[in-house]
Amino acid sequence: MTHPKGEQPMKAIVQAEYGAPAEVLQLRDIDLPTPEADSVVVRVHATSVNPADWHVIRGVPHIARLQVGLRRPNYTVPGCDVAGQVESVGADVTGFRPGDEVFGSPFLRGFGAFAEYVSIPADRLAHKPANLSFEQAATVPLAASTALQGLRDHAGVDVGTSVLIVGAAGGVGTFAVQLAKQWGAEVTGVCGTGNVELVRSLGADHVIDYTRVDFTRGEHRYDAVFQVSGTHSASDYLRILAPDGTLVLAGGDSDNRWIGPMGRLLTARLMSSFVSQRLTSFTVAPNAEDLVVLREAIEAGAVNPVIDRSYLFDELPAAIGYLERGHARGKIVVAVK
Repeated sequence: MTHPKGEQPMKAIVQAEYGAPAEVLQLRDIDLPTPEADSVVVRVHATSVNPADWHVIRGVPHIARLQVGLRRPNYTVPGCDVAGQVESVGADVTGFRPGDEVFGSPFLRGFGAFAEYVSIPADRLAHKPANLSFEQAATVPLAASTALQGLRDHAGVDVGTSVLIVGAAGGVGTFAVQLAKQWGAEVTGVCGTGNVELVRSLGADHVIDYTRVDFTRGEHRYDAVFQVSGTHSASDYLRILAPDGTLVLAGGDSDNRWIGPMGRLLTARLMSSFVSQRLTSFTVAPNAEDLVVLREAIEAGAVNPVIDRSYLFDELPAAIGYLERGHARGKIVVAVK
């Protein structure tokens, strides 16, 4: 096993405290990682930014600090998405070798993607889709895995399912629309006025502009509702769910700095015991098997990343700031090396 670039340090975006990205993120030289027995060191060519990143960087909602550090972050280097080349592998790793082009996510497994090199458990990596650049591949791991698991594992979307995707123009939503269509579902996407044509171009059968219509008061009943963004409550969605339908909450917006959307998620789970519909929420668990499913869909041409903007590595705080403003169409990527 070789150490990347001898004894030279690497550049990384680091944080020592919680706060605004532009204030607490710094570009510094730090020690290179070495792989544990079950891990792989990846030379990062590109990464992307996710809502999870700015939540971790700001330490909000405060309840999330139970996982990522009460007073200060447990993770020196944030970042959830990686696309790059294998530099070295741990003693127990057999599926990868130096030079392999890979993509994956260290979300809640050390983070660390905002760096020139990162050590990632091998079960969080897969070989990169052959038809994607590193920048395109970096958009996939966390957002597309969230869409895949939310629709397949929690909403049970399949051929003929009528599904409503709330936040269809965002990072998760753009993948969700395409995956649901690949599986033969009838897809309705909810987005703002400026994104209607984008969502329609991804294959949505119907598109609702939430600035013009209160979609929770329509006459149509959906087999599944997948909420990626927005502030509607579970009781709002009950009005448009079929009697045996499923509501899956993958996030949503909230101004509550203590518990964020957690109150809405817990309320939905409690309500589920008293109604005929199933109301649930989940946290994505990136894994190699799902990355392979996504790679196959991408290489088959059924799923394509949507990229809003690209940034250079030293512009990463600005990339997160743009994402925080809430108007990104698809994903925001950062070229690292």
